[in-house]
Amino acid sequence: MEQTVNCNTTADDTEALVREQLKIIKKGALEIIQEDELAAKLRRSLTTKKPLTIKLGLDPSAPDIHLGHTVVLRKVRQMQQFGHRAVIIIGDFTGKIGDPTGRSKTRKQLTEEQVRENAATYMEQIFKVLDREKTQVLFNSEWLAKLDFEAVIHLAASTTVARLLEREDFSKRYRNNEPIGLHEFFYPLMQAYDSVQINADIELGGTDQTFNILMGRTLQKSVGQESQIAIFMPLLEGLDGVEKMSKSLGNYIGVDEAPEIMFKKAMEVPDNLILRYFNLVTDLHPDEIAQLSERLSAGENPRQIKLLLAEHITALYHGEAEAAKAKDYFLSVFTAGELPKDMPHVTGTGEETTLLDLIPHLTSGGFISSGSEFRRLVKQGGVSVNGERVNQLDTPLTTMETVLKIGKKTFVCFDLPKQNDR
Repeated sequence: MEQTVNCNTTADDTEALVREQLKIIKKGALEIIQEDELAAKLRRSLTTKKPLTIKLGLDPSAPDIHLGHTVVLRKVRQMQQFGHRAVIIIGDFTGKIGDPTGRSKTRKQLTEEQVRENAATYMEQIFKVLDREKTQVLFNSEWLAKLDFEAVIHLAASTTVARLLEREDFSKRYRNNEPIGLHEFFYPLMQAYDSVQINADIELGGTDQTFNILMGRTLQKSVGQESQIAIFMPLLEGLDGVEKMSKSLGNYIGVDEAPEIMFKKAMEVPDNLILRYFNLVTDLHPDEIAQLSERLSAGENPRQIKLLLAEHITALYHGEAEAAKAKDYFLSVFTAGELPKDMPHVTGTGEETTLLDLIPHLTSGGFISSGSEFRRLVKQGGVSVNGERVNQLDTPLTTMETVLKIGKKTFVCFDLPKQNDR
């Protein structure tokens, strides 16, 4: 909820509002540089009724968003709820160079067409999190492409090679005699110049962006601007509880996934990460999360808290009604102890609409010996779909995830494409 002050607001009231904003902003944050400067900016924003400018840069090289990507987006949204303004900078110019962060070699440059296509996909997804009315989207080619060579030289003069080699990836490559393109040194400078261009008050990013964001503070100060606050959010562990969330590792929850799949995946979050997920990927208030922590410490079954987590996550992207349906579906199909943990998964082609269409998958996978055997089992009531017995082969497949129980011991789960992709 947006906070404002008026002529009847006392200094104590203002300080209480500042403390509340700080509590929400600090939730889940790994580090804030500098917190006292942030408090001063928030205080000034309240008294002048001028929103802060929050910067988030997006490199349009990987357009598919999962919950790991939403960690910083949710933090921006939380600050938007206090009335602040978000500026999303699509790095279409810097994307052509490629962010060298964490790379052991020069990154492949993107074409302008690739950058624009990825950016369009990004926009469709980020507004599942951000408030569109309080978000401005800019492309940094608007100013970077206009810099002449004299301006580029002036920009380069704001730092030193020694400072740039403080970046761990550059330093490691230099020590190992691995090539570093001169253009790569300009990436952090260009990201910093973005902050100058919009006069950013706050910039958010993951821990892999530490050097680039701090460079923004330095460059702003050198041109006479007030330095931006740097807020670093941690990388989110995936469902395996070890590696960071990644589609390539299969340990992710996608923001575009169907409600029942999203809910089920959220229930796979390791018990030791339940509170971390509440802090990083939900908007639940820190005080409520503290209460959940107390319940866990008191010995409450983690599964009950995880049901709340799954419902919160699903509601954020599909609404409360769909989240409630997904919960009912999960409880009816994935009852604790009813299904084997090592149940095989088969991915459909998108053409399957009835139970009959699954026969080729079942035979090729060795789950049944023949189609006639399966037909016989269905007629005899020996096949269940999502926990319900069926006796018709034309039974429609209405969910993205269909669990079949064949006979008494054979279980198989079919993951089907979204309906609008069929």
